[in-house]
Amino acid sequence: MTGSAHEPEPGRRESYSMNPDWRVGVGEFDDAQSRDFDDEDWERVSLPHAWNEDEAFREDIYGLSTGIAWYRKTFTLPEDAADKKVFVEFEGVRQAAEVYLNGEFVGRHENGVMAFGFDLTELAEPAPAENVLAVRVDNDWDYEEEATGERYQWADHNFNANYGGITKNVTLHVTDRLYQTLPLYSWLGTTGVYVYAEDIDVDAGTGTVTAESEIRNEHAGERTVGYDVEIRDPEGETVAEFDAGERSVAPGATRTLSASADVEDLEFWSWGYGYLYDVTTRLTVDGEVVDTVTTETGFRKTAFEDGEVELNDRTVHLKGYAQRTTNEWPAVGRSVPAWLSDFSNGLMVESNANTVRWMHVTPWKQDVESCDRMGLVQLLPAGDAESDVDGRQWEQRAELMRDAIIYNRNNPSVLFYEGGNETISEEHMEELVRLRDRFDPHGGRAIGSRDMLDSDVAEWGGEMLYVNKSADKPMFATEYNRSEGLRRYWDAESPPYHEDGSGEGEGERYNQNQDTFAAEDVRRWYEYWRERPGTGDRVNAGALNIVFSDTNTHYRGEENYRRSGEVDPMRIPKDAFWAHQAIWDGWVDVEEVHAAIMGHWNYEPGTVTDVTVVSGADEVELFRNGKSLSHGTQSDRFLFTFEDVEWESGTLRAVGYDDTGEQVCEDVAETVGDPVAVELTPRTSPTGWRADGHDLALVDVEVVDEEGRRNPVAFDEIEFELDGPAEWRGGIAKGPDNYILSKELPVELGVNRVLIRSTREAGTVTLTARSDGLEPATVELETEPIETTGGLTPHLPGDGLPANLDRGPTPEGPAYESDGRSLEVGDVTAGSNADDADEAMDDDELSSWESAGDRGDAWIRFDLDEPTTVGEVRLKVGGHRTTGYPIRVAVDGREVWSGDVGHTLAYDRISFDPVDGQSVTIALAGVTQVEDPFGEIVEITGERHQSDRESGRDHLELLEVELYGPES
Repeated sequence: MTGSAHEPEPGRRESYSMNPDWRVGVGEFDDAQSRDFDDEDWERVSLPHAWNEDEAFREDIYGLSTGIAWYRKTFTLPEDAADKKVFVEFEGVRQAAEVYLNGEFVGRHENGVMAFGFDLTELAEPAPAENVLAVRVDNDWDYEEEATGERYQWADHNFNANYGGITKNVTLHVTDRLYQTLPLYSWLGTTGVYVYAEDIDVDAGTGTVTAESEIRNEHAGERTVGYDVEIRDPEGETVAEFDAGERSVAPGATRTLSASADVEDLEFWSWGYGYLYDVTTRLTVDGEVVDTVTTETGFRKTAFEDGEVELNDRTVHLKGYAQRTTNEWPAVGRSVPAWLSDFSNGLMVESNANTVRWMHVTPWKQDVESCDRMGLVQLLPAGDAESDVDGRQWEQRAELMRDAIIYNRNNPSVLFYEGGNETISEEHMEELVRLRDRFDPHGGRAIGSRDMLDSDVAEWGGEMLYVNKSADKPMFATEYNRSEGLRRYWDAESPPYHEDGSGEGEGERYNQNQDTFAAEDVRRWYEYWRERPGTGDRVNAGALNIVFSDTNTHYRGEENYRRSGEVDPMRIPKDAFWAHQAIWDGWVDVEEVHAAIMGHWNYEPGTVTDVTVVSGADEVELFRNGKSLSHGTQSDRFLFTFEDVEWESGTLRAVGYDDTGEQVCEDVAETVGDPVAVELTPRTSPTGWRADGHDLALVDVEVVDEEGRRNPVAFDEIEFELDGPAEWRGGIAKGPDNYILSKELPVELGVNRVLIRSTREAGTVTLTARSDGLEPATVELETEPIETTGGLTPHLPGDGLPANLDRGPTPEGPAYESDGRSLEVGDVTAGSNADDADEAMDDDELSSWESAGDRGDAWIRFDLDEPTTVGEVRLKVGGHRTTGYPIRVAVDGREVWSGDVGHTLAYDRISFDPVDGQSVTIALAGVTQVEDPFGEIVEITGERHQSDRESGRDHLELLEVELYGPES
């Protein structure tokens, strides 16, 4: 639909969305780049759009279609664009794109993940002429770089779902010939605007804000340029104005202008507090504004030291998810409107996550900006697979990291750059640090890589599955808990009565029900929580659970997609979502206490089942219809189990108490009546459902009882009828083709959710849901017209979306009280290999002390500086996942503990009755036992993380040992 003309302000930069009204043809077409090519028979779409979107979650990642597709767009430049610069910015195309304007080749993009753009000034014809932008896209998995014949390492069948086409936003920029450049280095050779704050005093609310703009003069003559900066708060109020005076810029010259000012009354971006400012940078000539850029950004203070991460002077234990960068949805893929990025990323924050690690490839700018608004810390990778590379493939990675840094350096949520999904060489790490230091020296961001445990260069590290600690650079898990389970399975006592391991696939770990999956999430988190900041000199900096939403990527279970999410593909929570909310609500330890009953209370008469409650309380008591069923058995700090609870219709109430016996939280589950009706609940953008041909609406469908309560064991089949200007995209459920695009869809556990897409026609959309024996439901929604002129609209994706400020500013004061300091060791001796004994005490988990092979000399002694009380030994043994060691611990020669260590993904903690002494000896007490209790936890390649070892050896290997006094 075409609305009234958009009138730009004279002399100001104008940016227009090019998303509406493209034509797409799948296959190769002769002369499709030509202005006169007839594309009337091609499908009409609005961007972002994957031409194979219908396959998302219907096909597994290996079956997604590949090939050639053409996209064509007709547009007219604004009337005032004559003699101005014209740029096109693509936020991303999968995989390679050849771009043509009016039949002329403009340029080629090939890496498949990064934003890119071109200068169209010389080829674009002024109004009223029509221009035709044509893009040939090739999403072949094995696409090779044209200049070198080299594949891109990150075009990987396991984690990077191949949604082909122009899958991200496209923007047209019209500027004066004296302009601030765009941050598109590989294609335009330019770096754009850079805004940062230094000398931040969080308590005082002050900081020195600097804005830098790379500018270029493409006028025929010299220009004397003024550079002005204005900072506005979210309400549009000006909080600071400053300038850099004037400077002469020669024709054809590129310069960087910079201005700084001390700013007061600043609000700082924080976890769950997406406080953002608009920083407007203006170029003036003779007092007239000729170019304006507004950068939305936030200010925050960071530190990465002592094994901890600090945000605004407060330690934060990283809690969150390693999410696939595609962040996809059924029958849509990754190409969702900006408000759905907020919906998905906001749910992470609602689960009390503070961090997301986008996996393997640089995230879409839309998701990066969404995390800014939601208050969600990000790890930003460039591109990789599962290993380091050399030659041209490494050059591709370094170039992509450079471009990603430049493109995302103004986004406050980016706290980490990630150089690889596995260890990279020190030489490569040094190269990436130099890139960061060159292009983002003031951003307060650490750069590192997965693993890098012994690196002298990386500024953070941590393994995939294991618990790591450090007293120096932060160490945190990058992706823990490999388990999978569908949302449709409560437990073995509920329809459809799913025992762990039922169905096809790789067994119990990858075909779990909700109860087991949630409990495993909690158990794995406990291993990191136990080593959190405040617990000693060497601490764990956090852990990221793989993944947040079920994903159309590598899988191991009975379905054709990965089900490790805490929400399903439609972002409907599993019980694990509420479990995380209960265990993560605090900066380090739990600060706001929750209780969450896992499962439901709608069993058949005679059912006896265990009830699990997840809580940060010290004790939990369970009441059935008002009668106490005693206190639960606590394990892994947060799990409370009530065994053999007999079902009775009514109410189940869990009450949590602190260590003084005061009630601090509760949760209730109740028996819900038989289904009587279908209920629909729509969800649309806070800015309205736009008739742009791309915007999506969510509609929740529930089966409810006569009181309007969702029935948690209902699987009724729902038939949908859609009327009005909208396109059905549907939902997902277990069944043929996963019900993708089907208008008949079952609820699972009483609920499901569907997507409907707007068309270019505005109007009333009616959705009706029916099911046999249930009262039907109907909902009406309105789509709102958008203003377009000549195929362009000033309505940019994300405009007007509100920030999440729910958690408020960073709390004052420390995030934890220290409850442990390791004892000072003066000397270390050993029965064998004594020269290496100190390596059992260093801060390098890749170094170790090993005994020589005889049990008699398989001991090591730690002599303290002075006599003291000893109560605990914390250690990690060599091959800790697969290898168990029987050991004994003695203080001043007197045995205080004996038992087995190892067979763990974490550290062993050995506690004993406190005893005074000055030396602690750890000695092997038997032969090693090798088995892998985590045998199904493997890399996608099938490779295990620990090398095979032999049972029956008289051998002791210690990676890290710490000694502590009695627990406080």
